[in-house]
Amino acid sequence: MPRFRLDGRVAVVTGALGNLGPVWVDALLEAGASVAGLDLPGAVPNAAFARLQAAYDETRLLLLPASVTDREALLQARDTVLARFGVPSVLVNNAGVDQPPSATGGSRLEDIPLEVNRRIFEVNTLGLFQVAQIFGAEMVKAGRGSIVNIGSLYAAVAPDPRFYEHIVSDPPFLKPPAYGASKAAVVNLSRYLATAWGGSGVRVNTLSPGGVLGAQDERFKRKFCDRVPLGRMAEFADLAGPLQFLASDASSYVTGTELRVDGGFTAW
Repeated sequence: MPRFRLDGRVAVVTGALGNLGPVWVDALLEAGASVAGLDLPGAVPNAAFARLQAAYDETRLLLLPASVTDREALLQARDTVLARFGVPSVLVNNAGVDQPPSATGGSRLEDIPLEVNRRIFEVNTLGLFQVAQIFGAEMVKAGRGSIVNIGSLYAAVAPDPRFYEHIVSDPPFLKPPAYGASKAAVVNLSRYLATAWGGSGVRVNTLSPGGVLGAQDERFKRKFCDRVPLGRMAEFADLAGPLQFLASDASSYVTGTELRVDGGFTAW
């Protein structure tokens, strides 16, 4: 379907070597885009990204070192993208800090160091804004583009501590309180940027995945799936289509919205 295609377009994906980074990169490559993936200097490609590198040469897929908190590195990455690929049409702000469940526990709510929360906001919200500034400015000058900020179902609801009760640790595991707050800020920031840049032809939306199937323990998966109307966790393939929709002309009149891909988790 041609309106979902991205042939000849340039995309940038932050956090390209993370858990979901290769999912977004693969979806964009599949739709025909050339993709520049950004991640921390010295980060080693995981197996999923390495498979993409084996399938596509550097005329289609480029990996660049740049932390979303390092403005100079981002500016250098921008210049490389412009020189190698041209002006980006798509930006996927995926880089983020999270903490998976662990038997090592963490801190009690009243004891969580402020620095932990500060770091989460620094990457998930402020870093995202900085990337949007740098690459979004090029889109504004070009008069077109689609920015997709990756949110979370926890932008809308609080984590259910019952999902983690079976994990024996002292203190008990807590999802970082700043994680959902930082993602809620991303949803609002997307609306702000959508209204600021809409007149320049740049669309800005949030794509918020629900729980994504991975190496979670079986008890967690069972409890989580019992809470999802569709009865299962998201698989990587469930995320590709929504991204291709928001990145392409198929969503040409969609901006300032949050697309929740959560199997109905937030519907009740």
